[in-house]
Amino acid sequence: MVEGWRNGFREATNSKPLFVTIYATVIIGVLVSSFYVFSAIYSPTNGSSSFLSFPPLSTAGRIHRLPQDNATLELPVAPPPPPPQQALPPPVLEEAQGKSLGKIWVSPPRDKKMPPLETFKLTKELFGERVKDNVIIVTFGNYAFMDFILTWVKHLTDLDLSNILVGAMDTKLLEALYWKGVPVFDMGSHMSTVDVGWGSPTFHKMGREKVLLIDSVLPYGYELLMCDTDMVWLKNPMPYLARYPDADVLTSSDQVVPTVIDDSLDIWQQVGAAYNIGIFHWRPTESAKKLAKEWKEILLADDKVWDQNGFNEIVRRQLGPSVDGDSGLFYAYDGNLKVGILPASIFCSGHTYFVQAMYQQLRLEPYAVHTTFQYAGTEGKRHRLREGMVFYDPPEYYDSPGGFIAFKPSIPKSLLLDGKHTIESHFILVNHQIKQIRSALAIASLLNRTLVMPPIWCRLDRLWFGHPGTLQGSMTQQPFICPLDHVFEVNIMLKELPEEEFGPGIGIREYSLLDNPALPKQVKESWLDVQLCQEGKEGCEPSNNTSPSQVLKFPKRSNEDTFKAIFSSFENVKVIKFSSIEDAFIGFSDKEREERFRRRVKRYVGIWCCEENKTPGHIYYDMYWDEKPGWKPVPPQTPEEDHPHL
Repeated sequence: MVEGWRNGFREATNSKPLFVTIYATVIIGVLVSSFYVFSAIYSPTNGSSSFLSFPPLSTAGRIHRLPQDNATLELPVAPPPPPPQQALPPPVLEEAQGKSLGKIWVSPPRDKKMPPLETFKLTKELFGERVKDNVIIVTFGNYAFMDFILTWVKHLTDLDLSNILVGAMDTKLLEALYWKGVPVFDMGSHMSTVDVGWGSPTFHKMGREKVLLIDSVLPYGYELLMCDTDMVWLKNPMPYLARYPDADVLTSSDQVVPTVIDDSLDIWQQVGAAYNIGIFHWRPTESAKKLAKEWKEILLADDKVWDQNGFNEIVRRQLGPSVDGDSGLFYAYDGNLKVGILPASIFCSGHTYFVQAMYQQLRLEPYAVHTTFQYAGTEGKRHRLREGMVFYDPPEYYDSPGGFIAFKPSIPKSLLLDGKHTIESHFILVNHQIKQIRSALAIASLLNRTLVMPPIWCRLDRLWFGHPGTLQGSMTQQPFICPLDHVFEVNIMLKELPEEEFGPGIGIREYSLLDNPALPKQVKESWLDVQLCQEGKEGCEPSNNTSPSQVLKFPKRSNEDTFKAIFSSFENVKVIKFSSIEDAFIGFSDKEREERFRRRVKRYVGIWCCEENKTPGHIYYDMYWDEKPGWKPVPPQTPEEDHPHL
């Protein structure tokens, strides 16, 4: 276990500059929390082997029922995840109102002057205006997370919850939320309005603000459901929290191995992973107030202590005994604090929701998803929520200028199902898809359209340390549809790169976009299906004529001129979808443009991590792997090789 922890550290320190966003920003968390992850995986008390030997459910995970008699499987777009609130409705914000609570989403009159800043000061009276059943639900952030905050609020109001407040860490966010009719208070932080980055000194300052807030609010006598902005509520949690009236604190965790198969609290003796403070509920008891006060003092005394690590350190001073035989609560901290661990299957992390789909396999309804266990920074978090169709976007996001281009991936069944799940078989499968995506990116660039990324199938999980392919004891199915950030650097794909060096930008959207109920009618009804055909065969001549069923036959291996000539007739069509993308495009006629395109997309792919007992153990994906005879997926053999394939 210790060696694996050390490998994770070496993995980060051996990384090159492009991947600072992957490792440098997460290394602090890895150093401390990897211990808890490994404990959760390898602890002998993690759960019975009999449970883990249950046969998979017929619709477990995101695995489709695959035909067994075809040599090649034409994969449809993956079905959308099935939580009760499958997707946000089109962003028409209806006013929400709780009993005696002020309305939400009702903007003040524009001729009204903004109240003075003192009006938004944190006070018991201000909180009291939003409390219902003595509970207040709170998140906080700066202006860089405005869209996350609006998503958080929208989910809660859709669940008929209006006892909410948002703490603004800068004046720009406070003013923006006020004019949108969102209940807001001033945290007095005066922070930057930009994304501070996970693990940065400013990030840690934000964590301290959370502790200061909890310590300030508990004396008001209100129960506090404290949330990070990078999570969303899918089901009203109030009835669940009310089931445990004796709990001082109910906290989520980074547990990746199930300890229960129903909606009970996780079995505390089997949870070795860190308690995650992105979702936790506090009652204003003396024990909870004492904990909050000491937690605050520890963080203020040492600015190098991460807020979550400080919480885990003091809560774990004493663990047990159980409060009783049934509730799942246990004594912790000073022996008087009563704690419960929210089940990771339904108060989901980024792993139990997006990778394992644990709630789905156990036939449970998820209450929340928190975008942990992910890569590519804030952009990666946003993209994951979009893949799950639970992110709030404005209407123009779903109607991109220039329209969309999409394609159905074609994957031989053998690449998915045959043989063992190894590093080699994983890379063969993913590389086959990367090549198709590369062609689609080129066509999207050529036609000035936004590419709807396909679902990506993986055989192996991605983590920060060496592992055997999946986390031992987890419910990860193989193969599975992995999040885009497992393979691609989403933050680089969305970054503005100089056009003179990298060619024109290429917009992307999540694979579930065309299935999202928020997709407007004018997009759904403006669609062209394209079928590739072999030039020279009957009916396969370059032409802009479509069949009676509105299908365009288009020759394989067409050049730039042919693409432009044919598809210029369909500039007003919102969605062009290819039945296959393999061998569709032979390349740009302008070699300088081709070279700029290559420079751009080479930066789009990331790494897989990590091979066990290897330092370094990560392996770089290569956008042009097929141009290198004998290419094999191996970790860098020397420090000079430890860099992306640029």
